[in-house]
Amino acid sequence: MPVSVYIAGALRAFTGGRESVELPGAPATLGAALEALFRLCPGLRDRVLSEEGAVRRHVNLFVGPERCLALDAPLAPTVELAILPAVSGGDA
Repeated sequence: MPVSVYIAGALRAFTGGRESVELPGAPATLGAALEALFRLCPGLRDRVLSEEGAVRRHVNLFVGPERCLALDAPLAPTVELAILPAVSGGDA
């Protein structure tokens, strides 16, 4: 089973409506996995990474069940990733 990326509903407009995207090959790091994802779904890049190439502060990335923002974090060959925008509330 290849690396797959779960895409939150708010970002699916940039994946052609897909809930998950399977990545080709076996990306070795989170950054390599994101680059593979952006080649398949280029519109996601600006929603996930800043102009400087850092993960945007309102985006949460998960490697398996663990939140991870280190782009050099190593990946297992069959890991599931998730991209979830942060949710904030207003005054009650």
